[in-house]
Amino acid sequence: MPSMEEEKSAIREVLSEYCFHLDSGRFDDMARLFAADGTWATAYGKATGREAIAALGRKMRAGRPITPATRSVHLVTNFVIKLDGNRAHVLSNWMVAQNGPNGPIVSAAGGYEDDMVKQGGAWLIQTRTIDRFIAADLSPPRLA
Repeated sequence: MPSMEEEKSAIREVLSEYCFHLDSGRFDDMARLFAADGTWATAYGKATGREAIAALGRKMRAGRPITPATRSVHLVTNFVIKLDGNRAHVLSNWMVAQNGPNGPIVSAAGGYEDDMVKQGGAWLIQTRTIDRFIAADLSPPRLA
């Protein structure tokens, strides 16, 4: 049986993988980190189920190919993980760094609230709610 620290480390690993997949546009891989009936609630909309989550990711990125000039990096910190058997509640902070016209910028930041579930020995995201509370424009973003 894994220790509490091993479980927390496994959860942080999943949430880090999420960032790498999101930042590189691998939305199908990102969606596989969610439970089959998982929900992704973003400023751009909400999606439930892996196919819908991947589709929302592609829609958010449509018309903006990932190039060295447009690449962004999600940085996540301040994890608070509360374990309860095969479930966990996780709070963390995030920020997005990217290239701006005059050099690197922090384009947005906020908080994640995650409900995780352990299925088949692996931690998955059941619900990810994204709060974007630092941005140049805090109005809800529109999809193309």
